Amino acid sequence: MDAEASSFETSEVLATFLASKPLLPESWRLCSIANTTAQGSFVTEQVADVGYIAFSGIQMPGSSEPSWRNLVPLESAGNGTMFSQLHRHNGGQEPAMVHAGMLHIFLSMHNSPSFKDQISALMEKSKSIIVTGHSMGGTTASLCTLWLLSYLQSVSSPSTVLCITFGSPLLGNGSLSRAILRERWGGNFCHVVSKHDIMPRLLFAPLASLTPLLHFLLQYWHLSMMMTPHFGTPAQLSNEDKAELFRFVLFHLGVLAQAGEETSLFWPLGSYLFCSEEGAICVDNAVSVSKMMHLMLINSTPSSSIEDHLNYGDYVGKLSVQFMNQRGFMQADLPESSYEAGVASALQSLGIEQSVAGPAKDCLKMPRPRRMDRTPSLKSAELAIRLSKYAPYRAEIEWYKAFCDKSEDQMGYYDCFKLWGSISNSKREPRVNMNRIKLSKFWDAVISMLDTNQLPHDFNRRAKWVNASQSYKLLVEPLDIAEYYGKRRHLDQGHYLKHGRERRYEIFDRWWNERERNSGEGVNNNRSKFAGLTQDSCFWARVEEAREWLENVKSESDMRKASFLWENIEAFETYARELVESKQVSVDVLAKNSSYSLWMVEYRALKSKVLSPQSILHGPSSAF
Repeated sequence: MDAEASSFETSEVLATFLASKPLLPESWRLCSIANTTAQGSFVTEQVADVGYIAFSGIQMPGSSEPSWRNLVPLESAGNGTMFSQLHRHNGGQEPAMVHAGMLHIFLSMHNSPSFKDQISALMEKSKSIIVTGHSMGGTTASLCTLWLLSYLQSVSSPSTVLCITFGSPLLGNGSLSRAILRERWGGNFCHVVSKHDIMPRLLFAPLASLTPLLHFLLQYWHLSMMMTPHFGTPAQLSNEDKAELFRFVLFHLGVLAQAGEETSLFWPLGSYLFCSEEGAICVDNAVSVSKMMHLMLINSTPSSSIEDHLNYGDYVGKLSVQFMNQRGFMQADLPESSYEAGVASALQSLGIEQSVAGPAKDCLKMPRPRRMDRTPSLKSAELAIRLSKYAPYRAEIEWYKAFCDKSEDQMGYYDCFKLWGSISNSKREPRVNMNRIKLSKFWDAVISMLDTNQLPHDFNRRAKWVNASQSYKLLVEPLDIAEYYGKRRHLDQGHYLKHGRERRYEIFDRWWNERERNSGEGVNNNRSKFAGLTQDSCFWARVEEAREWLENVKSESDMRKASFLWENIEAFETYARELVESKQVSVDVLAKNSSYSLWMVEYRALKSKVLSPQSILHGPSSAF
């Protein structure tokens, strides 16, 4: 068995590590304390050089009847700064989103001075931080871990963070799960899920219609945790309600398992430690996790699926002993390989029924989505070689720009390409266009590889690729804009900046801006000569918008609308003039017959009318 083909062996190492250390018992002990003494809050404790943060599971997300399907973008938290590592790559894709109620709970805690003071004190004394929680406290713990990981990365801290949850519901969507994989944070999360517990499985199903029942279920669990140390049952949930909820969740888990792909609104993240009375296994492939959630619940009962949510203390108490004792097979039953023996032992440890043993074994053998046929570093090296092979295409475009800048028609790079076909039948432009398309496909492939976690996690921070993408953007995006307006697409689709810009350019903008922030470098405003390429790659799109404003203001009879248009025109003129004065533009911008130069002629002529004695006497609208 190829070690790269399956995540099972790596996951088993994690499971053995957790079982052989006091992390699980200590985490559960703190969760129990938080549930009984810090309802709706959290507790902290220092154990040697390890700091523990345990969030109470007794809390309600948002209102008396929470919306179980309400997801919000993670970037909405803290003005987009709290979890910036996780939403910087999304671009035009669905953003990383989390449960709105759980985010509200965490932000309420995060904004309190006591929370920040206790976390700061814990971090000063600890080499490692364990963030833990039971039930909804586990989801809060996951959010706290994401915040800590983002913060520690921003301050380059050597501290490590591990999140351990017990019976936690799902937190967010597939984009969140993929963003965590891109940051290599999947190993920082371990979710302990018992064989029968329905709580971690709830959000795989469309539960909006069952909100009243879920609300009562949460009250039932919360009262049980508050009333007795051993999690008694002071409230009663009818057998009919239990059966209805169980059948509903089991059905949708079955549909999801059969689909074999990400079809649920909520999606797993990190590693899952599935446990039963016989033992435990660890799985970190999200598709495998969703299938195992279904397979382990098939032979449960409605009553056990509800009550099991309160029994994690029993599982944790047995787990260490079970992992310390090797589970043996009769010699005649031993599989041919140690790998197969490990898989068989794992299935036995969960008491998997024979009827579902085949699908369960397939789950354990399923390859990781983040492991490819070659390592990310090799993929990056291959890309570097491919980039060098694309250098001739870029060189031809650079030659074309130099040719246009010196052309007798004095239109410049942008306008020559924009008017291609209407004023010239040269073979130059078709060749440049072909090169433009080839380069766009290369960079789109780079973005796709980054999205699917095939490249190193710091790829977008490596100077080689940041500089190469910025250089490509400055050279080629003006051609994209020229093609967009040359074919008059703006008349049907709208202006380029809002409706025509490709996702890759937005991503490259972020790469470059992050580089400037991290290095402390800014735009060079002390140039002695004009830039080789205009430093605002969208400059020509802004020119096109300004041209439309100028045309519209001439015929606008509504004084308020005319005033608004004129404000936009003046703002653009100021922006463009500052770029020119600081020499942040290329010489083609100032070509005699370029769109910008012609616009300036019209602007000055119109402005002279606006400021004429007649317009001053009768009002500015008389000039239009």
